Amino acid sequence: MTSELPDIAVAETLAQKIAALKPGMLPAETARKCEDLLIDVVGLCVTARNEDYVKAALDGSDDDGPCTVIGHARTLTASGAAFVNGTSAHGEDFDDTFEGGPVHAGAVIVPAVLATCERHHPDGRYALTGIAVGTEVLCRLSLVVPKAVHKAGFHPTAIFGAMGAAAGVGAALGLNAKQIVDALGIAGSLSSGIIEYLAEGAWTKRMHAGWAAQSGIRAALLAKQGFVGPRTVFEGVHGLFHGFAHTTRGDYDALVGDFGTRWVTDTLAFKPYPCGTMAQPYIDCAKRFAARGIKPEDIESILCEVAEGTVHRLWEPLADKQRPRNGYSAKFAVPYLLAAGFVHGAFTESAIRDERVLALASKVKFVIDPDNPYPNNYTGHIKATLKDGRVIEDRQPYLRGGAQEPLTRQDVTDKFALNVQHGGWSRAQGEAALKLLAGLYGGKIDLHALRS
Repeated sequence: MTSELPDIAVAETLAQKIAALKPGMLPAETARKCEDLLIDVVGLCVTARNEDYVKAALDGSDDDGPCTVIGHARTLTASGAAFVNGTSAHGEDFDDTFEGGPVHAGAVIVPAVLATCERHHPDGRYALTGIAVGTEVLCRLSLVVPKAVHKAGFHPTAIFGAMGAAAGVGAALGLNAKQIVDALGIAGSLSSGIIEYLAEGAWTKRMHAGWAAQSGIRAALLAKQGFVGPRTVFEGVHGLFHGFAHTTRGDYDALVGDFGTRWVTDTLAFKPYPCGTMAQPYIDCAKRFAARGIKPEDIESILCEVAEGTVHRLWEPLADKQRPRNGYSAKFAVPYLLAAGFVHGAFTESAIRDERVLALASKVKFVIDPDNPYPNNYTGHIKATLKDGRVIEDRQPYLRGGAQEPLTRQDVTDKFALNVQHGGWSRAQGEAALKLLAGLYGGKIDLHALRS
């Protein structure tokens, strides 16, 4: 078996390229995207800080230490802070998305790198490099065997997040190539996250980003001290893709081929609605229907063309997606989300008790479009038959907030302001936080102003 191992493993190629990246080497566009990520993630942590799942995550942590839990007075160890902050940032499903994955990078990588640098290496330049590297690794891993991890019943953000966090923390700590290989190898055994939360809207998806962030920190710190991980963690016969995608065959060149010279991080999408990403173009279509003066009561039936790869998470069982069990499961139910967007103009958890919304959702069905470009592009489609016999149709060709219609910096800061206001911060607190974040990558990582 030893003779079959590669002379140079995928992780070794990747680690060499990561180790070669030094502060100041990032393209301006990539650095700017990482600035946007920082603003967005902090705002998301604040907006969720009073939610029950965040309180449970914080109260369930017994590892007090010096690191900031954003929006809270209590401090934890680096791994503990990363866990709670990652859970908070991902909890409302309002965080960024990489359209090729789909994976959510910011909620994993930003908490992991910030906590690590606050505790171990408070140089903002290294934090910037670490966030860029971690985000890039997480996103590129989702391209190796597209859709397979989701189909196998796992959450790609959770699985690839631990690997991305290990890489990002490793870069932020200045680990050498051998140590980064070990960190990746260790993280492979710390990766986890099943998608059974879909059954009843349980809270576990919310913690996947935090757990991945914590795992990446632990893997990198262990590697720094000489703990050895398998160098064939990706392509090995018992490696990451064998375990979570049921194959060792994949496009590993998508991970390492042009790493460091082309940055997929630049294409990250920021969501316009706090719900499942692939549902959002359908909400846009529904809102345009309503804007044309059509009323829910005018509709006899709705048929949506959908991507096959989204059906098991967002469309089935259809009855559950038409009438979600609770507000969280509603975030991953396109028939309900479409109807809520039609009636109320946006997603709202409270509408799960709105009979007008539920009546419309019960009329929504789907058909698989074999030519749908998912996961490379997220589209929406609605074809409605009206009670007067007319048939009307609408399409959304891409995800707003994504590569084809990105948010501006002002859009990102406006979203931040609304999020921190929802989380109970004053306008002065929000403005002080934005001022801190504007210079964080260029100075010392000091997060005291984010505690409250």
